[in-house]
Amino acid sequence: MGVEGIGARVLRKEDQRFITGKGRYTDDFNRPGQLFAVFVRSPHAHALIKSVDISEAKDCEGVHAIYTGEDVAADGLGGMPCGFAPGGGPQNAPPRPALLKDKVRFVGDMVAVVIAESVALARDAAGKVNVEYEALPSNTDTAKAMDADTPQLHEEAPNNVVMHWEIGEADPVEAAFAKADHVTSLDIINNRKVPNAMEPRAANAEYDPAADSFTLYTTSQNPHITRLLLAAYVLGISEGKLRVISPDVGGGFGSKIPFYPEEAVVTWACRKVSRPVKWTSDRTEAFLSDTHGRDHVTKAELAMDKDGKFLALRVDTKASLGAYLSTFGMLSSTYLYGTVLSGPYDIPAIHCKVSGVFTNTCPIDAERGAGRPEATYLVERLVETAARETGIGVVEIRKRNFIREFPYQTAVVLQYDTGDYETALEMALDKADYAGFEARKKESAANGKLRGVGFSTYIEACGLAPSNIAGAIGAGIGLYESAEIRFNPTGSVSVMTGTQTQGQGHETAFAQVVASKLGIEVGNVDIIHGDTGSVQWGHGTYGSRSLAVGGSAISAACDKVIEKAKKVAAHMMEADAADITFENGEFSVSGTDKTKTIGEVILTAMVPHDYPLTDMEPGLDQRSFYDPANFTYPAGTHICEVEVDPDTGVTEVVKFTAVDDFGNVVNPMIVEGQVHGGVTHGVGQALFEKALYDEEGQMVNASYMDYIIPHADNVPSFAVGYTNTPCTHNPLGVKGCGEAGAIAAPPAVINAITDAIGVRDLDMPATPQKVWDIIQSNGSAKAAE
Repeated sequence: MGVEGIGARVLRKEDQRFITGKGRYTDDFNRPGQLFAVFVRSPHAHALIKSVDISEAKDCEGVHAIYTGEDVAADGLGGMPCGFAPGGGPQNAPPRPALLKDKVRFVGDMVAVVIAESVALARDAAGKVNVEYEALPSNTDTAKAMDADTPQLHEEAPNNVVMHWEIGEADPVEAAFAKADHVTSLDIINNRKVPNAMEPRAANAEYDPAADSFTLYTTSQNPHITRLLLAAYVLGISEGKLRVISPDVGGGFGSKIPFYPEEAVVTWACRKVSRPVKWTSDRTEAFLSDTHGRDHVTKAELAMDKDGKFLALRVDTKASLGAYLSTFGMLSSTYLYGTVLSGPYDIPAIHCKVSGVFTNTCPIDAERGAGRPEATYLVERLVETAARETGIGVVEIRKRNFIREFPYQTAVVLQYDTGDYETALEMALDKADYAGFEARKKESAANGKLRGVGFSTYIEACGLAPSNIAGAIGAGIGLYESAEIRFNPTGSVSVMTGTQTQGQGHETAFAQVVASKLGIEVGNVDIIHGDTGSVQWGHGTYGSRSLAVGGSAISAACDKVIEKAKKVAAHMMEADAADITFENGEFSVSGTDKTKTIGEVILTAMVPHDYPLTDMEPGLDQRSFYDPANFTYPAGTHICEVEVDPDTGVTEVVKFTAVDDFGNVVNPMIVEGQVHGGVTHGVGQALFEKALYDEEGQMVNASYMDYIIPHADNVPSFAVGYTNTPCTHNPLGVKGCGEAGAIAAPPAVINAITDAIGVRDLDMPATPQKVWDIIQSNGSAKAAE
């Protein structure tokens, strides 16, 4: 492995340990003398807790302790904090204790914890904890949450309303609709999803009485934020007394961003029992208690003039937040949603209203894309429908409305720095062989199938930061990122990053950045993350921010290294530092043949026998913090072709083309993998996935026997391409790529199905039963005859 820097298809360094079973996940860590926790969870969606009887359970074999909500309250353990409040403060923010003592509000709510010598013994005892409930009426329907006769979840939130939030100006929108020649209107449901990370959540906490400090191993996308919330808000201790370690993380998709009550309870309990306490979720617990995503009910309207130019967009959304406020749940349904409703289009006036509501369901937080998929689905369903209603055509209507001049100030706060949406569209049309679609449609019809094509031209705001915007919109933290570069005398490098990988390839991509900047072989660069005891403060990984923000911090630290190294090199070559140039790992004196490699300079800096230290300290180690000026704005066109069997309603995705603008690409192989995974994620939402609750609040598909996720045979080989308008405000010119497929794919798939079966309205997921029913009621099967 050589100096394979930015742009090279470098095989992922971390994959060797993963594919040989040498990855180390939270559940792989076992502490001496550890005990095991099992939580007693509510079987009711809504109920009063009348009593909790632990008398039989505490006498079970191997049980060391059983704690209830009363114990948590008696110890003064703080409640679960919400890290984001839109507009500076939510209107209604009820408390959420780590263990409940008065009332439960969703199936899976935690009432007690049993701590025993093994998981099996703890589970046996948990079954003997006798909780008496008084069941109450419940509601899992987002659309009905604010109705007068809907059960009330929290006294602090009348009518189950968390907040009413708006963005954009209402008056210009109303004026535009009044003069519009055509209005397209859709009622849209964005289905609730379970993130389904491969690795279930886990936590293992240990207390050191000598140091009066805690260590928590946990499955977190942002260990420093977990440390902050757990130490300051729950335990009431100094952050220096808590070390959080997040080792290899087997996927997150947003579900490992929040700070969870299980983490709080095991950390609190380990001191009480004077033994380490470990908990690992089983898959049913994951379905019930890992934060879910999406769950919007929306009325959306698009106003156009006689030529199909967009005049205004009007959006009214009810967004479920589940039974409690999760750490960043409100962010997904407000600023990450409303601010991207302009899409890649010049829409002069936009007004969006969001009502965040409580329902008797698992709390909502980020899920791959977080707000951007909901906004893109809404806009692209409207645009495709408008094209069909007006007869303008799905390609032409987009071309007429694309933004063409940059920077572009949207009607919903954001300013896009750069983009070229038509080039991506044209490339996608070519790669998809759109010109040959009609011939393929006739061939499908000859085989008794209905063929359709759907488009999605998207934009997303990602690279989450900058801090001043984060603070202005209600985040409790800044969103800059950090990096520290440490050198060894032999020339190898350790890079400490505040981001946290969950499979994205950080250890390779970040090493490529260092290789390009410093001329050091990729194999000699170690990326270290996930340990608050050894890594400086950072904000973690979500919102496609790792490379754009974390990578930029690494780049800035490299620049500091080079500046200092030039002074060392100048001394070594008896030259002025102003005459030193650096390229491809080599320092040169301008106008001469004198050179020194970076390895030679590193060694001299760390073993400074022959240069004076009066002007500088030994070594080249540097630290940098990077706070971007703006978000990054990936964009592109995705085109989906489907075949629908009218006899069964089964939909097959037969072609999928994705052309994306991610700015400069560090590792094309990793980016392609992210696109493939994201598109598959989006196909899953469009065709298969929905968290289903019955009238009593039970999740009826809380297992892989019933909850369908896409398999390899549910997607075709993808045609992938790229355009490139580099980001103008970060030093690498990069944009995010990890969420694009999950954002763009759902509307492309649904637009293709509606085209195939000749209907206007179709909610996700487009299950065979749903599609078959529509075909029968509309007689679309005749098209295949």
